[in-house]
Amino acid sequence: MEKKMMWKLIAKEQGKDFLLYFAFLFIFGVLFFLYELPMEPYIYGAMLTFLLFGIAKGIGGVRLFKKHQRLRQEFENLPLLSDPFAQPETLCEADFIDLLVQLQQILNHTTTKWNEKERNAIDFYTTWVHQIKTPVSVLRMILQKEDTKQNRSLLLEVFRIEQYIEMVLSYLHLESPSSDFVFKEYKLDTILKEVIHKFAPQFVEKKITLTYIPTNLTILTDEKWLSFLVEQILSNALKYTKEGGQISIYLNPDDTLNISDTGIGIAPEDLPRIFEKGFTGYNGRTDKKATGVGLYLCKETAKKLSHRIFADSVVGKGTTISIEFLTHTKKIFE
Repeated sequence: MEKKMMWKLIAKEQGKDFLLYFAFLFIFGVLFFLYELPMEPYIYGAMLTFLLFGIAKGIGGVRLFKKHQRLRQEFENLPLLSDPFAQPETLCEADFIDLLVQLQQILNHTTTKWNEKERNAIDFYTTWVHQIKTPVSVLRMILQKEDTKQNRSLLLEVFRIEQYIEMVLSYLHLESPSSDFVFKEYKLDTILKEVIHKFAPQFVEKKITLTYIPTNLTILTDEKWLSFLVEQILSNALKYTKEGGQISIYLNPDDTLNISDTGIGIAPEDLPRIFEKGFTGYNGRTDKKATGVGLYLCKETAKKLSHRIFADSVVGKGTTISIEFLTHTKKIFE
């Protein structure tokens, strides 16, 4: 609350007492007049009581202001206080504190129930994700037994299902308070080559050219989660790049990793929001392929890894997603 507004409220509250005081003065003045009593004692008495009353109300206003400041400070530090409520000075304050205590108990009960439901939901979806992996793996094995055009197409769809399963599992892990991050020094090229190999069938199927320039870079990161981050970016690049297009993976002089495509691009007004949860943008809604989750997970993953992710795009020409490694990096000379 602004100080100006606060003093207005204090003046309004104190003003009621002044109105009552002046009403009493008026009544006594009328009585003195009607009974034809000397007005001099009345005037002296009124002046003296007005002075004392003004001093009393001034002190009361200052006390009220200090109490307000103390309460605001207690509210700001509410999570740190074992007994956050000040001792009541009036019956109204006591009732108000009782109400706050009851509301706090209701909130704690509701929060406990909500956390329990959330844990149950996470456990259920985690179990479901792990269980669905088995039939999908069996389906992949069956399709791999015979190398036909139809089976290759079906294998690509199975791969997409596996990607969505991994996306759900990663989302659950990222939203969970616990963390399975293991930070070590890794060769960036090793991680990139494994991801490229994983997506090789899609490059072949869509006849998309890959330009990969080795980075010769060692970074401090988590291998599994950085692989997931690059996979999501590469998956998006393949999804929105038409047949015969090109995807490039290269390193800037400042050790920023770039993954560029010649896809449909992102509208300028959508670009600042592409990492928001659930945001699909104009092209995503038109193409009906966007979920609004992939890039959000990329941003959250990059944040957990202490990396920075950003994008640059031109509609109709393509998009470049960049990963800046804010942690320790070093060049490898072989």
